[in-house]
Amino acid sequence: MSFGQQGEPPSQWDPWKPQSQQPWSSGGGEQTPDWAALAEASEIRNRRRRVLFIAGGALATVAIGTAVAMAVVSANNGDEANKPTGSLPVTADIPSATGTAPSFAPTSAPPPLDPKEFIASKAKDTAPLSAQILFPGTQLTMGSTVYKKGTTADTKNCAAADAVQPSLGKLLKANSCTEFMRVSYTKDGVSVTVGVAVFDTEAQAAKAKGKVDTKKDIVRSLSGGAVKAFCNSAICRTTSNSYGRYAYFTIAGFANGKNVTEKDTAVFGIGDNLAEFTFRQIHRRGEAQASTAASG
Repeated sequence: MSFGQQGEPPSQWDPWKPQSQQPWSSGGGEQTPDWAALAEASEIRNRRRRVLFIAGGALATVAIGTAVAMAVVSANNGDEANKPTGSLPVTADIPSATGTAPSFAPTSAPPPLDPKEFIASKAKDTAPLSAQILFPGTQLTMGSTVYKKGTTADTKNCAAADAVQPSLGKLLKANSCTEFMRVSYTKDGVSVTVGVAVFDTEAQAAKAKGKVDTKKDIVRSLSGGAVKAFCNSAICRTTSNSYGRYAYFTIAGFANGKNVTEKDTAVFGIGDNLAEFTFRQIHRRGEAQASTAASG
């Protein structure tokens, strides 16, 4: 008994076609499966699945690769990120991580006060003044040379006969001298007296000094203490100068009464050194008062 249709060959079983019949072997009242055919059909199905999985995997890889590439391009399509290096701002234009350094308004210190202004006139030169203040101590050291100090003298009478020769006294009084101070020093038989005339203004001091005749307008030597009488009748060396409102004079000679000649360098040296020291002391007086005014 045939279950196939007349005139058509029996259909073969195709696992991929619905309604297809599996081949069964003949024999017996019950049909048994053809295991060899089933195994072959299963292998065919597995091969087809592997082909589909491989093809699907390749398509997925292509899709993923495309997605990554699109992501990179998309990330680089921004206005700033895709700029070439040359278009970035130069270092000077990039803000500092610490921000802008604080700025301060420029300041300028006032110029220092001029010491000479404070010894140029009585109005500013107001510090206490005397021969002992201007020439302190009991001796004077200049470099390696030490001079013994004699005595000091002060007078308000600039024409006093015991302080100056008459011609110098007349000159000082004519230019309104207000005070005259003296001090003496000695070393190795050579002595010097320094006389300082004080005026109200620098102009008065300069005028008086400009009219001095060093041969006759002479300060009298001052003896006392370590300084013996000198230059009372002998030839001595004299100098004159002025600084600020002060005019200062020196007379130097031998303590034994010997006349001074141009070869006596020790006498010239002591006179020049004491004149220099007097200038420095007057200038220091100006410096001290300028410093006080600046700090006040």
